[in-house]
Amino acid sequence: MKMREELLALIEKSDYKGMNVEQLSHTLHKEEHALFVEMMKELNALEAEHILARDKRERYFFSKQLGYVVGKLRVNPKGFGFVEYDEGSFYVAPDKLRFALDQDEVYARSWTNNDGSREGEIVEVIKHNINNVVGVVKMREGRKYFLPDADIYNRPFKITNYDDFHLVHDSKVLVHIDSYGSTLKCHIEKEIGYKYDPGIDILSILLEKDITPEFPREVMEEVMQIPEALQSKEYANRKDLRKLLTITIDGEDARDLDDAISIEKTEQGYRLYVHIADVSHYVTAGSALDKEAYARGTSVYVVDRVVPMLPHALSNGICSLNPKVDRCTLTCMMEINRKGTVIDYQIYPSVINSDERMTYTAVNAILEGDEQVQKQYPHLLKMCLDMKVLSGIIRKRREKLGAIDFDTNEAKILVNEKGKPVDIVLRERKEAERIIEDFMIAANETVAAHVRWLEIPSMFRIHEQPEPKRIREFARIAKTLGYTFTGGIQNVYPAQLQAMLKEAKGENNYSVLSTFMLRSMQKARYDRRCIGHFGLALKNYLHFTSPIRRYPDLVVHRMLRKYFFEGLQDSEKMARDEQWIEDAAYQASERERNAIDAERAVEDMKKAEYMEGRIDRQYDGVISGITRFGLFVELANTVEGLVHISTIDDDYYHYDDETKCLIGEHSANVYRMGQRVRVVCVAANRFKREIDFELVVKKKKKHRRGKV
Repeated sequence: MKMREELLALIEKSDYKGMNVEQLSHTLHKEEHALFVEMMKELNALEAEHILARDKRERYFFSKQLGYVVGKLRVNPKGFGFVEYDEGSFYVAPDKLRFALDQDEVYARSWTNNDGSREGEIVEVIKHNINNVVGVVKMREGRKYFLPDADIYNRPFKITNYDDFHLVHDSKVLVHIDSYGSTLKCHIEKEIGYKYDPGIDILSILLEKDITPEFPREVMEEVMQIPEALQSKEYANRKDLRKLLTITIDGEDARDLDDAISIEKTEQGYRLYVHIADVSHYVTAGSALDKEAYARGTSVYVVDRVVPMLPHALSNGICSLNPKVDRCTLTCMMEINRKGTVIDYQIYPSVINSDERMTYTAVNAILEGDEQVQKQYPHLLKMCLDMKVLSGIIRKRREKLGAIDFDTNEAKILVNEKGKPVDIVLRERKEAERIIEDFMIAANETVAAHVRWLEIPSMFRIHEQPEPKRIREFARIAKTLGYTFTGGIQNVYPAQLQAMLKEAKGENNYSVLSTFMLRSMQKARYDRRCIGHFGLALKNYLHFTSPIRRYPDLVVHRMLRKYFFEGLQDSEKMARDEQWIEDAAYQASERERNAIDAERAVEDMKKAEYMEGRIDRQYDGVISGITRFGLFVELANTVEGLVHISTIDDDYYHYDDETKCLIGEHSANVYRMGQRVRVVCVAANRFKREIDFELVVKKKKKHRRGKV
C-alpha cells in the first residue's frame, strides 16, 4: 500500500482519536529513517493540499474535522468578511482577515461561539481573484496617491508608473496588482477618464470586473469577413420556414433578438416552433471570435448599456432575428398536448423570416383588449391568444411538477442622457413576459432530453438540491415570519417550497420570505452532467435559447450540429469534447457570476446616487434583514438601506440569533423581519454604494414626504 493510502486509511478509521508524528510512525511501522522521511513528505503534502490539519497538540486530523474549509472570501466595505463554502458561510473579523482580499479563494479555520454563531480566521490565501482595481488618483501638495473605489482592500497601494500618464486630481484609472504583500504594488494599465464625467462610474465597475466593452483587433477583422445578409449557399440543408407566421417578442430597447416563435393549433393541442439564432454557423470553434466569446462567457446588461458577448455586427446584425429579413436558425418544433406534455418534437437547422418585431408592451396590450393595438396587428390576434392558452397549459404542468416561482421584485432604474438616475420603478412581469419564459423553458427541456437520450456531449444547466443545513436555517427564518416548513429537511422537494410561497403570496413579508428562500438554494451552474434543475423541478435542462448572449447555448448548438445534424460517431472526439465541456462549464459559471456581481454593483451605485438627492425624506418600508449591527429596510421600489443599531436610541437592543430579531432591553420592543416600518434617509454615497436610514419612531421634526 502506498504511503498516502496508508495514512488516510488510518485516519479514516472510526476509532482514530488523533496522533502526532511519533505516534503515526510507530503505528504504521515507519520509524526507519527512509520510511520516516517519506511519511513526513506525504504528511506535509496532505497539509499543503488542505486534506489534513493539526490541532494544538500537533495531532493530525482531516481538515474538516478541525473546522478548516476552502472557500471564497467576501469582504464587506466596513472591514469584516464572510467565507462562503459548499455547506454555508461564517463571519471573519477585520483582524482575522490576514490581508486576504475580497473574492480570494482562501483556506480558513472556523469555530462555533457560545451563542451558536460561527466565526473564523483566514489561514492562507490559495488564489487571488482580484487582479485589477479601479480608483481615483488624488493630488495633495504636488504628491499623487491612489484611492480605490471599494473600501475592501485594507492596505496601502504603491503605484510605480504615475509618470507614464498625464493625470489630474480625480483621474479615474485602472491599476493591475503586481504583488500582494502588506502593501499592494501596482501599475496603471489604463486611464479611464475624469471621475465626474457621465458614464465613467459604470465603465469603472465594468473594467474592475474584467468586462471590456471593446473587442480585440483580430476579432473585428474576422467580423469584417462575415456577410451582412444570407448567401445563397447558406439555404442548403435547412428547412425553409419563411412562410410560417413568425414573430419575436422582446423589450423595447432589445437589439439582440435571438428567439422567435410560431404556433399552430392541432387536434391534440398545439404545435410550437421555437426558432433560435444559429450563432454557431458564424462563430466557429477555435476562431478569434469563439475564443473571445469563451473568455467573456455572457453579455452584461447594466443600467444604460450592454457589453455584448459578440460584436454588434453579429449580436445586432446577421445573428439577430430582425423582422423582414432571412435568418439562419435552429428550430425546436414541439407537439404539445392539452396537459402540457411534449408528445413529439423535431430539432433541425432552418431559415426563417420574422414577420414582426413585437414588444412585451404591445403583446400585453393585445391580450388586455387594447383596441388600438389590436387594430395595428390584426394578423396576430389569433396567434397571441393561442400563445396565451398554450403558455397557461405549459405553466400548469410545471406547477404540478413543483416548479418554484420566486416572483421577486426587480428594479428598473431610469436615467437621463447624462446617466443620472431620475426614477426607480418595478420591472413589470406580465403575461407576454411569462409566455416567452414558458416557451423557452419548454424548448430548453426538450433539447436537454434529446441530447441526453442520444448520449452526445453537451453542456447542461443544473441546479442541485439545497443543502440540509441551509434549509434548516431557512425553516428557522420562515418560522419567525409566521410560516411552518413542512416535510423533511434532508431530502427537500420543490413542491414543499412552492407551497410556502403560495401561502405567503400577497402578504407584506412575501418578498422577505422569497429572498431568504432563494438564498437557501444552491447556485445554478453549468456542467457536462445532466443531473436536473431543482428550482424548475425538471430532470433534464440546458440553455439552448440565447446563443447571442450566452456561451453555453453556443456550445449546445455546436454539439447538436456535430453529433446530431452531421451524425459524427467518433468515441475519441466525444471523450475530448466531454473533457473540454467540463472546463468550459466552469468558465461559463464563473463568468456568469462575475457578470451578476457587476450588474448588482452598478444597480447599488445608481440606487445610492438616486437617494443622494432624497436626504431627509421619509418612506415606508419592510425590514428585509437583521444583524448584530442593525437592520436593513427595503422600500417599495427595492432600494435597501441600513438602520445602524446605534441610531435606534429609544432603548438598548439585543440581537437574538435564534429568532433573527432585535429586542429592547427595557421596553421589550421587538423588530422582526417582514415588519413594516417608517424610515428617513439620512445619508447616501454612490461611490461607497451605501444608503443609511433611521427609524421614524416618533415625530421629532418634520420631513418632506418622498416619492419612491
